Amino acid sequence: MGNYLIIGASNGIGKAIAEQLSSEHQVFGTYHQHPVQSDQITYQAFDVCNDSLSTDWLPQQLDGLVYCPGKIHLQAFNRIPAEQFIKDYELQVLGAIKTIQTCLPLLKQSPQANILLFSTVAVQTGMSFHSVVASSKGAIEGLSKALAAELAPNISVNCLAPSLTDTPLASSFLNTDQKREAAAQRHPLKRIGTAENIAALACHIITQGGQFMTGQIIGIDGGMSAIR
Repeated sequence: MGNYLIIGASNGIGKAIAEQLSSEHQVFGTYHQHPVQSDQITYQAFDVCNDSLSTDWLPQQLDGLVYCPGKIHLQAFNRIPAEQFIKDYELQVLGAIKTIQTCLPLLKQSPQANILLFSTVAVQTGMSFHSVVASSKGAIEGLSKALAAELAPNISVNCLAPSLTDTPLASSFLNTDQKREAAAQRHPLKRIGTAENIAALACHIITQGGQFMTGQIIGIDGGMSAIR
């Protein structure tokens, strides 16, 4: 049984990861605004943009860290103020950096720890109106590779790059049958991924797959990034 910390475990992909892991491991999760009650998962409030993460509620050893917070801000590039890019970067990149730096001493206590970050299919596959999210997630991909080199051999760092996934974060893009069908048709597999789909792979990587894998950006996008 390992100890795993999921940042952003109150809904969507983060919640699915925490729930799947909790059947066999000790899981610690954070929430931002809405408290979460669970018999299997230990939750703590944490605002990645404003708070310093306390490790007082965590065990002395962490075997895995998953950073899930994110936003989807789609808009024409020439209409986006610079401040929006900064806000997105603070959430998706600086939040991850601060969290990893804080938890690094605990991760180093594990014989083989794993860090998992999240990017997007829009980084490697250029998409209109995705300049904000692609910019910050592009930084996450660079950070993943740099940390994988620096923290080897005892800490593995990998990154998942999903496409649009059926979660509360994406609800405004999937709130009609027409939108759902259009989103599904953009994928070669002709369906939309679920939080459980992403979580299944994430759990494998941070518990088993990361033992001989690091520095990888893994697409989980219904074939969107690889098939035309």
